[in-house]
Amino acid sequence: MKPRALTEQDRFDCLRLARSEQIGPSTFRRLIHRFGSAGEALARLPELAKRGGRTRPLVAAPIKEIEIELADAAKLGARYIFLGEPDYPAALAAIEDAPPCIILLGDAARLARPAGGALG
Repeated sequence: MKPRALTEQDRFDCLRLARSEQIGPSTFRRLIHRFGSAGEALARLPELAKRGGRTRPLVAAPIKEIEIELADAAKLGARYIFLGEPDYPAALAAIEDAPPCIILLGDAARLARPAGGALG
């Protein structure tokens, strides 16, 4: 997945997709790859569920819950970094089931530092 900047709507849709029923890290990655965006993947959830033989539709995370989650993070001074964004750690993105998003409180530049090493 080539890093790219996301719009605020893209970011909202990514969080909503990641928090949706039956969407784990691997499924999230496959859906983004297949449909090109979280917004398009969200729009296709009912069709995918039906094709997959589900008798009830997949439920996308409620918009209000995502708004609250984002507002709560902002109150703490935290921000989300989504898989595919430039700040998302490359080593983490290389893992097949990397989390769709991480929450950062602090300096994003620290994410680029090598992990491990001696403790001070």
